[in-house]
Amino acid sequence: MAKDELQQHLDKGRFGAARINPDEQRKYLGTFRERCFASMTIREMKSQRDREYLVSEIQKYPEGKLLINGAVDGELQNDFIALASKNSVDFTIVNDATVDSEDSIGVLLVTDHAVNQEIIDIEEKYPAQNDDETAETKPKKSLFGRLFD
Repeated sequence: MAKDELQQHLDKGRFGAARINPDEQRKYLGTFRERCFASMTIREMKSQRDREYLVSEIQKYPEGKLLINGAVDGELQNDFIALASKNSVDFTIVNDATVDSEDSIGVLLVTDHAVNQEIIDIEEKYPAQNDDETAETKPKKSLFGRLFD
């Protein structure tokens, strides 16, 4: 029994502490999904409208903290650092995160305990506003216009 404990101690020193759900933690910038209030992909970070939605989430959850993906472009990082400072919310830049595509997570609003939000994606939380704006930008064609185009 003592050898097993010694081996565990040595393994912990060599490989680091065992992590629960390492793939989930990698995806969610080192935290768990159930601790997230809101998330933004890198594509969503570039949208001013989505930033305003994030500010409203920050105001709803003042105990939250922003996790910013360290692999994101420096200009975007600076924008979100300024956003965090302006709204008096703590932030952390996660340097061991990666960016695989524009759909990788760029920013998370999290807490230190489980909150189990069903929907955390900003664009999914505010779908009505997105649909209204896209409907306004596309002019409707008349019946003849649709038939003869």
